[in-house]
Amino acid sequence: MQSRDRGVDLWFLASVAGLTLIGVVMVYSSTSVPRVYLDRQIQHPQNLFFLKRHLFTLVLSTAAMYLLYRTSIHRLRMFAYPMLGMSLLLLIAVFVPGLGVKINGAQRWLKLWPSTFQPSEFAKFAMILFLARYLSERQQEIEKLKIFLLPVGVMLLIQGLLLKQPDFGGAVVIGLLTLLMLYLAGVPRFYLISLGLCLVPPGVVLVMQPYRLKRLVAFLDPWADPKGAGFQLVQSLIALGRGGLIGVGIGNSQQKLNFLPEANTDFIFSLIGEEMGFLGASLVLVLFFIFFYRGVKISSQRANPFSRYLAFGLTMMVTVQAVVNMAVVTGLLPTKGLPLPFVSYGGSSLLVNFMAVGVLLRLSKREMEYQTGVITRDMLIKRRVRLRMKTGRLRLGV
Repeated sequence: MQSRDRGVDLWFLASVAGLTLIGVVMVYSSTSVPRVYLDRQIQHPQNLFFLKRHLFTLVLSTAAMYLLYRTSIHRLRMFAYPMLGMSLLLLIAVFVPGLGVKINGAQRWLKLWPSTFQPSEFAKFAMILFLARYLSERQQEIEKLKIFLLPVGVMLLIQGLLLKQPDFGGAVVIGLLTLLMLYLAGVPRFYLISLGLCLVPPGVVLVMQPYRLKRLVAFLDPWADPKGAGFQLVQSLIALGRGGLIGVGIGNSQQKLNFLPEANTDFIFSLIGEEMGFLGASLVLVLFFIFFYRGVKISSQRANPFSRYLAFGLTMMVTVQAVVNMAVVTGLLPTKGLPLPFVSYGGSSLLVNFMAVGVLLRLSKREMEYQTGVITRDMLIKRRVRLRMKTGRLRLGV
């Protein structure tokens, strides 16, 4: 009987499509109304400007997803180390005058026509690819301390560059993804616990910086300063409360009218809760759960370590950011500048997340592979050749 490759995971693809569609609708809803700029007291009709840019980015992201879907896992594995080096150079480039762009006091973007690019998003993808290759090649030595120290050093280097921008949220995500992948690879728990304890003192120092401490205090009791440090969270909770069960209707939000900051990016989930209600917010949660469940299933079905680690890391990259974003807008975590994957307006995040989807769709197909992830023609022939005798003839089908 002829062996056939299994098609892509349609449930996984459907969850991404559903989240993307909701994102397009909510980006339009949050940006198509006139805004009042408080410093100039004039109305500026944004119309379809942001929607057009979002759709343009979506087209580019879809092309990137298809390109990575068509790329063999072996070839992707070969680019793991070069992509990590490229991500480090891009993180450094944001500090170069003329290349880096400062927005709201943060030096996180590179000026690329016709928009900007945030290297920290690409760094997450590159770090996962690096860890997948590095850990898969050292399975027999995974309990040695020297094997543990190199990825930790790379993690700290990337975190240092992110904190310099500053991007505390991105640094935390990089740390969580690294620890999760090290744990999956079987690194001794003693190493992980020791690393966690060593990171506590610098973490406390970072949190105690005035503006971060102000955010922490506002998170604990936003109503103590509803017009100051707690303003954003208070407006987010008001939006979620107004939505009720079924919401006020698409386009009928009041909080987006210059009350809720970042309604089209970091706090778009609050807008979903207001306009689509508890049912709409629950739909988003269900779609992310399907993404997570199917992504973990793809990982568990892979035979070789590289594919398994890569699928797990990319799944967690999206899931962790989604969980953190929704926890922030509901008041469960202090405010962090993390967009909601596939939903928020933002080109860099959308592009990198779609790249991850392309790789995961490729991995969801049951293809033949060595333990190193290499697929050879000999293996392909042995698996797919069928020999049938018909009317005295030997028929070869590949």
